[in-house]
Amino acid sequence: MFPLEELMKRRRRLVVVAGLCLSFFLATWMSFLPAPPGLEPRAAGGGTARFYREKHARPAGDTGDSRLHVGETADPAGEPGTPVDPTGSLRELELQIRERYDEVLRYRHQLQARRPGHADPGRPLERRRLMDSEPGDGGDPARAQERPTGVPNGTSGGPGLSSGGSALGCGSLAAVTDVRYLGSGYTKAVHRAALNHSLSVALKSVDLAGHDMETCARRYGDTGACYRLSSFKIIKEMVLMETLQHPNVLKLYGYCYQDNGGIQETVTAITELGSPLEMISLLQTPWEQRLRICLSLVRLLSFLSRSPLGSLALLDFRPRQFVLVGGQLKVTDLDDASPLEAACSPRSAPQACTLQFPARNFTLPCSEGRCEDINEKRNLYNAYRFFFTYLLPHSAPSALRPLLDNIVNATGDLRWGVEKTLSKMEEVLHLYRTGSYLHSLNHSTTGYKEVLDSSIPGQEVRCWPSYQQDACLLAVFDLGEALSLCEDHAHCHALVFTNQTTWTGHQLVYLKSGWSGLRRAIGQLTFIRLAS
Repeated sequence: MFPLEELMKRRRRLVVVAGLCLSFFLATWMSFLPAPPGLEPRAAGGGTARFYREKHARPAGDTGDSRLHVGETADPAGEPGTPVDPTGSLRELELQIRERYDEVLRYRHQLQARRPGHADPGRPLERRRLMDSEPGDGGDPARAQERPTGVPNGTSGGPGLSSGGSALGCGSLAAVTDVRYLGSGYTKAVHRAALNHSLSVALKSVDLAGHDMETCARRYGDTGACYRLSSFKIIKEMVLMETLQHPNVLKLYGYCYQDNGGIQETVTAITELGSPLEMISLLQTPWEQRLRICLSLVRLLSFLSRSPLGSLALLDFRPRQFVLVGGQLKVTDLDDASPLEAACSPRSAPQACTLQFPARNFTLPCSEGRCEDINEKRNLYNAYRFFFTYLLPHSAPSALRPLLDNIVNATGDLRWGVEKTLSKMEEVLHLYRTGSYLHSLNHSTTGYKEVLDSSIPGQEVRCWPSYQQDACLLAVFDLGEALSLCEDHAHCHALVFTNQTTWTGHQLVYLKSGWSGLRRAIGQLTFIRLAS
């Protein structure tokens, strides 16, 4: 029979886990509901990819230009289509390309204005090539695909890399191995690949069968111009990665421009590779790892609030826009980041300064013609609803829970800005890292036998959460905390201190149900509990 206190602890854990799993199950179930009209999932192998192959397939004996021309009939599904309007709809497409091009140039000019004298004279071609030529000529999207004078096929480079380091480019892509598809969104497809059988990277390119390409090609009938429109999202992301160099922003290793499959100037971004976030899995990880993720996120948001481009909002703020690299959270999708802040006036407020979310709305003050800190507040509330509320409080040390609850509640009400939130999170880290949360636990080792350079195979105890799925592997500040955990666990009769530490310096310790099979293990330390 388990002690009553142990049974109550287990019941509380089961209730917490069941509630969190139910919430994520409902969210997952809702994602399988039918999509709104126009957003239905695409069929594999269909859509734009087939449309592109059909329009570019050259009949036998035809040596002419196979590029799509204005006014051609185009329908991605292969059914009879409607001729494209050469003056109306294509002009609209050209304006969209121009807007995205101007946006990229605006970021570049802002960066140069904020960091004068930081231009790299060693790579003028790369700097010019990253921006590419101006889109179109006289409103003709077809001419927007023509190569700039003096830029060869296969242009590549690595903006942001330190001088002296070799940039990854088209030559690197020619030698990749173990290429695997990772996923895709509305615009981009992402693959992982190995360079020189050692460095793993992510390759981002325009998804030719993606929603954006398919919708554009169906509407305008010009695959080349539609590709260019989509490619500016990748170019924007490369510019932002180059500009926003920060430990919590994915690194840009390089890029490649080359002709591919009949489309001129296809662009591929070569970036750092991370692991996608799986929220269900994160709920089962130890609290210290979840603290690191939330702290990484707040540090990122603090940087974005005062970035070289001004205060940046992540307009598409979801867990899938982030990855884990070495346990640290990094933002990977920046194509929807924006420095624009809503304009307002005393007469337009409060409507102009209302932040709307599914659960609640917030009205911000209007200050000097702008909604005060609207980008920062948007990011912070999204961090609360997607991360803090799930990852911060659960299974945290009891002494830290009041402070963590205060952080969650204050960000959920937007009572704090990002800097105060960061200060409180750093305080939590300091208390945890220094062991101040333990209230001076001084457990005696009198009832234990210490065995140097030893370990116990098997004899596993189950606990949650644990650093190892099939064992009870916990992080402890010192021996006192380890002994306390063992004495609180009904089946713990031994402890094995490993020679491994976590990112906070805490030591990893196994809780064991017995000590039979004790064996020699250099660097490890075993404590055998002599009395129950």
